[in-house]
Amino acid sequence: MNITRENIDALNAVVKVDIVKEDYNDKVEKILVDYKKTANIPGFRKGHVPMGMVKKQYGKAVLVDEVNKLLQDALNKYLTEEKIDVLGQPLPKQQDEINWDSDSFSFEFELGLAPEFSVDLNSKKAITHYNIVADDKMIDEQIERIQNQYGKITSETEVKKDSEITGTFKNEDKEIDNTVTITLDKFKGKATEKKFIGAKPGDVITLKTKGLYEDDHELMNALKIQHDDAHGLDIEVTFTINEVNSREAADLDQDLFDKLFGKDVVKSASELKAKIKEDAEKQFVQQSDQKLLNDVTEHLVDNTKFDLPAEFLTKWMQVAGEKEMDEATAKEEYEKSEKSLRYQLIEGKLMQDNDLKVDFEDVKTNAKNMIKMQMAQFGQLNPSEKELDDIAARVLGNQDEVRRISEQVVSQKLLDLYKEKANIKAKEMSYDAFVKEVYGDKA
Repeated sequence: MNITRENIDALNAVVKVDIVKEDYNDKVEKILVDYKKTANIPGFRKGHVPMGMVKKQYGKAVLVDEVNKLLQDALNKYLTEEKIDVLGQPLPKQQDEINWDSDSFSFEFELGLAPEFSVDLNSKKAITHYNIVADDKMIDEQIERIQNQYGKITSETEVKKDSEITGTFKNEDKEIDNTVTITLDKFKGKATEKKFIGAKPGDVITLKTKGLYEDDHELMNALKIQHDDAHGLDIEVTFTINEVNSREAADLDQDLFDKLFGKDVVKSASELKAKIKEDAEKQFVQQSDQKLLNDVTEHLVDNTKFDLPAEFLTKWMQVAGEKEMDEATAKEEYEKSEKSLRYQLIEGKLMQDNDLKVDFEDVKTNAKNMIKMQMAQFGQLNPSEKELDDIAARVLGNQDEVRRISEQVVSQKLLDLYKEKANIKAKEMSYDAFVKEVYGDKA
C-alpha cells in the first residue's frame, strides 16, 4: 500500500491511496474459506461447495467490503501519524467506475485543512468585567417582599388602594385567559386604579391594554402572552375579581430570621441586609462572568483573522448529514455555522497553547458541586461523599450529561484564562444599572 499527499494550497490537499493485491488477498481468501464451510447452495452438501463457486457467488462482495475497510483504516492511521489537522471528514473524489476485476486500486480523497493562526488575548481596547453590587434600593425591596411573603393575609370584601387582588384576565379573540394576583400600584394611570377601588369579588372590570402598564413586560406577564404580541397591543380585556386580600407585613424579628436562614444564623435587621446582599451578589457573579465570557468570545471571533476551506466545507456539509443537501442549502448552512466553527478553532488553539485539559476528575468534581447545590435547595446541606459519588456516577453514566458538564468545565477554564491574560477593566454598578447598560430595553 502506498499513500501520498498533494497540498493544493494552505487549506486544501488531496490524499491518494494505492492498494495492491498483497494488501487484501490473505484476508479475502480467509473469509471465502469460512464461507465455504457454511455456505448453503442447492445441489451441494454444506461444507462441500467448490471454492470456484463460492468465489463466483461471494468473491466480489467480500473484496469490495475488505478493500473499503482497509482503505478507511489506512486513511485514518495516516492522518493520525502525520498529525494532519483536518476539518470535517475526507471526501472521496469522483472517479470512473471502479474495475473490481483488477488486482490494484487507487482512491483519492479531498481534505480540508485546519488553518494556522495565533490568538492574541491582550486586545488594545479593554473588555469590561462588571462587578454587580446589590444597592440599598434592591436590598430594601427584597426585605419588603420577604415581609409581605411571610406576612398575615386577611380576606376583604372590597378593593382598597393597597389590596392584593386575585382575578382572571380574558379576551376570547386573542385566547387570553390568565389568572394572576395584582396590586394597583403596578398600573400606569390613576384612572385604572379608580375602576378597582370599591369593587367586590365577582365584579368584572373592562380595561384597555394600551397604556395599562409602564412597559410591555408587565403586560406580557399579566396576560401570559409573548413579548412581540404584547408590544403595542391595543385591545379590551376583562378582569374578573376572584379574591380581595390585605396583607400585613411580617415583623423583622428572630422568628422571621429563623424561618429564612435557620436558627440563629441571622440575629438582626442589619445582619439580614448583609445576608441578602451577600446572597444576591453571589448570583450576580454568575451573570457578570457569563457576560465577560460572551464578550471575549465575540471579540476573539471578530479579531482573530484566518481563512477557512469554505468550498470544501460546503461540499462536506452536502453529504455529512442524514439527508443530502443541494449546493445552495449547504452554502446557506455553512454561512450560518461559520462563526461557531471559527470559535471552536480559536477555543482549541487557546486550550492547546495554554495547556488546558479536561480530564474525568474535572468532570466528576463539577458534577458533584452541581449536585451539592441542587441538594442544598431542598434543605440537604451536608450530603456525605458517598451520596455525592453515587449520584455523580448515575449522572455521568449519561453521555449527554458528560458532554454538557465537560463543556461547562472548558468554559470555566477559559474564563479563568481570560481573567488572567485578557485586557480587562472592572466596572462596578448596581444590578439595575447593569441591566440597563447591557440589555437596554431588551431586558
